Amino acid sequence: MIQYLGRYKIIKEIGHGSMGIVYEAKDPLIDRIVAIKTINLQDLTPEEKKEYEARFYLEARSGGRLSHPNIVTIHDLGESEGMPFIAMELMEGRELQNLLKAEKLLPVKETLNIVIQVATGLAYAHEHGIVHRDIKPSNIMVLKGGRVKIADFGIARMDSWRLNTTHGKLLGSPHYMSPEQVSSGPVDQRSDIFSTGTMLYRMLSGQVPFSGDNTHAISYKIVNEEPPKPSSLNPEVPPALDSIVAKCLSKNPNDRYQNAIELEEDLRACQEKLMLGKNGQDQNPVMVISQSKMSILKFVIIIALSLIIFELIEEFLLD
Repeated sequence: MIQYLGRYKIIKEIGHGSMGIVYEAKDPLIDRIVAIKTINLQDLTPEEKKEYEARFYLEARSGGRLSHPNIVTIHDLGESEGMPFIAMELMEGRELQNLLKAEKLLPVKETLNIVIQVATGLAYAHEHGIVHRDIKPSNIMVLKGGRVKIADFGIARMDSWRLNTTHGKLLGSPHYMSPEQVSSGPVDQRSDIFSTGTMLYRMLSGQVPFSGDNTHAISYKIVNEEPPKPSSLNPEVPPALDSIVAKCLSKNPNDRYQNAIELEEDLRACQEKLMLGKNGQDQNPVMVISQSKMSILKFVIIIALSLIIFELIEEFLLD
């Protein structure tokens, strides 16, 4: 294992990403523990490597300007012996992907808490003109205490660029890609909405909405087919969430939520409705009215008794 990357002292390897290795390291200048993600460029030609590095620093700097509680913070960019790397905050938690592998289905309440935070982080990034382009469970960190953070802002796009440049075709699993992505069309913030809806579907139903034996089969379904409602696979899913997922997964970007703020608002409304029902406040209207009448009757009885007691006391004093 390498000992240093730039000024950072490597402590241990903590994971492998699609682009390289992730290390835990120490920044000696400010005595801070960070995560270092290396960028493997060995599969690129010299010309591709040069273009990639220029794009990488531009995109990573854009991601580094984002400062939000639901986005992983980028501390630094660097290069060591021809290997670009990015230093970011080290987090204690698990990837959403690992949570889903362990539990398959998350409770609806927990699912809403996670996706609301994802939508909040996306709204902030989109307001700053940055589209993630690779929202999926492996890029979502769930920390101790329930905080959720989106990883790889600014470099997810570079991973996609490298795959397309090197091989001239779509590689890997397109399960969470939008129709415009698999069709190589223009991408904006509404693509992130589609990917978030796909992830929400997976969390609610236990399976991705579009599956197939190969990349082409999956891509065809993403562009042309409608998945079954999540509630048909999980009876705990309320109709409101079926509607939210369906809107996120609209084939035409114009039919989706136009921004993550709209998505967040509907998710919060659904969450509040579920909480009311669970706490017994979202009751049968007849029951609520009956309880109101009982409260009024009790109040009238108390007033009447008070008046009777007052009159008795007054008569006693007069005698």
